[in-house]
Amino acid sequence: MTRQDLDRHLQNRNAPRAMALFGESHFFIDRYSTALSRIEGASVLSMYHDEYDFSTAKAHLSQGSLFGDQNLLIVKHEKKLPKAELDIFVELVGKNPDNTFIYCYVGDDVKSVDTAFKGTHAGSVRFYSPFANEARAILLQEAQRAGVQLDNQAAFHLLDLHNNDLSLACNELSKLSILGKPITMKEIDEHVYGLSEIKLDHFITQVIEKKEFLPSLRHLLESGENEIQLLTAISGFLTQLYLFNISIKIHGIADSALVLGYKLPGFIEKERASLSIKITPNGYKKGINLLLDTELKMKSTGSPDQESLLLSALLKLQSVL
Repeated sequence: MTRQDLDRHLQNRNAPRAMALFGESHFFIDRYSTALSRIEGASVLSMYHDEYDFSTAKAHLSQGSLFGDQNLLIVKHEKKLPKAELDIFVELVGKNPDNTFIYCYVGDDVKSVDTAFKGTHAGSVRFYSPFANEARAILLQEAQRAGVQLDNQAAFHLLDLHNNDLSLACNELSKLSILGKPITMKEIDEHVYGLSEIKLDHFITQVIEKKEFLPSLRHLLESGENEIQLLTAISGFLTQLYLFNISIKIHGIADSALVLGYKLPGFIEKERASLSIKITPNGYKKGINLLLDTELKMKSTGSPDQESLLLSALLKLQSVL
């Protein structure tokens, strides 16, 4: 079905009880998952990414409710679940009108994601990224709900910084609301980290993964970045990886919301989590100390050859990580 079809089902309160939500827009996947899961008194089991366990999920939908409440299972994953497992979940929903299953697939390969969701009690929607004007209108609505005064130009600028990713743009609203004043392009430039900076992250990842980074370094310097800014960015990135590492050890999952206070795009979150566990605690300690010492040297000596100091530090960094 289409997004408009699902809107009508939600309005009439007759949406299918087994739903697959997937596609290019994670914003819509999250929004409609929330709408479908508004079931008063439901017994809810949510499983996100590596939390997913088939036996536990099946048991949740298999159990009866003493009080006639509904059993709601929500699974969100960047990997496709086996069709055989999805078939069982959809079948359990079909057998029991008190069961609801919402499958949020946030991976890139959308082929055959919804083949298990057949029957009168099941359905699926592929969400496409909205066009610019629709995305702006939605962002302005979300801003109004968050109490943020955002004008048209600022809304377009915020979306542009995040490559029209509505989820990322909307995540910025809570940060901007703290300012307590109308938000213009100036405030966004001062307070928002854009996806355009992922090029810098790519360079830092090359350094940390001990790959050839000199061409990227030269490109960044020629583009206007200075040596101290790059060094500070690398220090911040490495510190962030250390926080990911600690979070994974404590909670058993990689959740950027726990580390940063906002959700990163799935592919970035996955990359940083994977990178974070490759570095030992001693590697973090030596690497961060090296970068801080080099930054202090750059600022205190005023050496005209900052590029050589930076290059030397990065090569040493690769040896200690």
